[in-house]
Amino acid sequence: MGQAEIRIDLDAIRHNVRLLRAAAPGVALMAVVKADGYGHGMVPVARAALQAGADSLGVCTLDEALALRRAGITAPVLAWLLTPGLPLADGVAAGIDLSAASRAQLDELVAAAAAAGSPARVHLKVDTGLSRGGATPVDWPALVEAAGKAQADGALEVVGVWSHLAYADAPWHPMIDQQLAGFQEALATAERFGIHPTYRHIANSAPTLTRPDAHFDLVRPGISVYGLSPVAGETFGLRPAMTVQARVMLSKRVPAGQGVSYGHTYHTSAETTLAVVPLGYGDGVPRVASNAGQVRLGGRNRTIAGRVCMDQLVLDCGDDPVASGDVAVLFGPGEDGEPTADDWADLVGTINYEIVTRIGGPRLPKVYEHE
Repeated sequence: MGQAEIRIDLDAIRHNVRLLRAAAPGVALMAVVKADGYGHGMVPVARAALQAGADSLGVCTLDEALALRRAGITAPVLAWLLTPGLPLADGVAAGIDLSAASRAQLDELVAAAAAAGSPARVHLKVDTGLSRGGATPVDWPALVEAAGKAQADGALEVVGVWSHLAYADAPWHPMIDQQLAGFQEALATAERFGIHPTYRHIANSAPTLTRPDAHFDLVRPGISVYGLSPVAGETFGLRPAMTVQARVMLSKRVPAGQGVSYGHTYHTSAETTLAVVPLGYGDGVPRVASNAGQVRLGGRNRTIAGRVCMDQLVLDCGDDPVASGDVAVLFGPGEDGEPTADDWADLVGTINYEIVTRIGGPRLPKVYEHE
């Protein structure tokens, strides 16, 4: 390895997709690879997921979807975060499924289809209670009526109706039942206007694994594809795919009482060995982990000594033999005792999604195992 790297185990990705397929038998599976595959690398993850049986891919932006097409991926792709004025005709021409949650978005898709010379493949989104994307129950009938007319005119094909759960990570929260009931009502309204979608979908990772009543025709797991659990305290047999590691840049002995890093928020309690590791908040290491984050080095987990800097952090290694070039692991699957993304998330008061998605940058190359 070089100075620092992110290792991605593509066999773990494949294992997770197969596990998710088994958890939702008889329905289609959309692997969500938005945000550069949750920090894991969108294109390699997409290929591995499709090899393991995913039927389609989900992304947020049109640019992400077009990047998949440029990489030679021909599987169905849904892009759903579409602001006004995008070159949607390019998406239609590339056979990308696009989402609409308002009459204005629908009108743009109709215009894009005309420009592309082929019908747009559309998923209509209804807001069942998350109050984020999606048409409200008040606006929904007008949207599906307009979509039905556009479909009859040959301008588009409504291939999906979908929504998003607010409490997916709490599988038995009563709000889930309320949203499922609201989704059923929205589907019934759509049918009255001649909309009979191939795919009805509302389940992300957690309900894919825990709520068969939310599977409908398609599930769209995200975080679980990468081996991270969407439900606290459960692992479901998932295998984390990401390991972040770096070589020790410098190892040196310092006396007792020595202040370490900016502001001297840490002082050594005895003569000790300090190891300088070239990872910092410029690489996505949370600065709030100063004097708290754990890093595996020399067979032990060691607490970061002092403040996390932009480019480096320091570990107090006591009298243990640590040398320049030794490998320090920020987090990984946890199989060798190293911290996990969940450990880091708990430490800094966030979720595992953020830990893996924020890590990286131009200084941290991704190395793919079992490609």
